[in-house]
Amino acid sequence: MDDPEKNIPASIPLSVHVEQAVELYFAQLKGHDAANLYDLVISEVEKPLIESVLRHSGHNQTKAAKVLGLSRSTLRKKMDSYDLS
Repeated sequence: MDDPEKNIPASIPLSVHVEQAVELYFAQLKGHDAANLYDLVISEVEKPLIESVLRHSGHNQTKAAKVLGLSRSTLRKKMDSYDLS
């Protein structure tokens, strides 16, 4: 079922979106070598992931940490590193 607020089909797995984004990244390289792709992806994904989970949890850090599968202290460290405090 579609999410009318975001116009995103709910049945598409997150992994498909990631794969499409990585394929687009490779296409934009136009034959140039990629380097440190893992770090690039994590740096691009982690902050918006934390922001979204915090909003979803009503900014309750204990709930957000549980959703993310992190300890609250690890979440706090990540929030500090992204200036989300």
